[in-house]
Amino acid sequence: MADTRTYHGPEACSGVGEGITSVFGLLGKRWTGMIVAALMQRPVHFADLRRGIPGISERMLSDRLTELSAAGLVVREVDEGPPLRVSYRLTEAGAALDPALQELARWAEKHLLKTDTPC
Repeated sequence: MADTRTYHGPEACSGVGEGITSVFGLLGKRWTGMIVAALMQRPVHFADLRRGIPGISERMLSDRLTELSAAGLVVREVDEGPPLRVSYRLTEAGAALDPALQELARWAEKHLLKTDTPC
């Protein structure tokens, strides 16, 4: 029979590794995952990115893009005009997140998006 006792004390939890702490510290912020997913296909202009993520404000999008850029996942590129336009694209490191995002999407479809009504 399985031991169902609850353990307390320092040995009760082994802790969370530095890698997982770092990845969720960045990608766990609201909107960040959606921004990365939106950039996965191709570079996107700022205005198109904002329209593609309903509910995000310009300020929040700008802040998240700055964070992703500082982490080396996104590059900001200025398209000479007229009109002058700014686009964003994933770096090689950012694009390497694709398999993980695909797996998370599959997991969500299986475990989070269950419906009780047949199609």
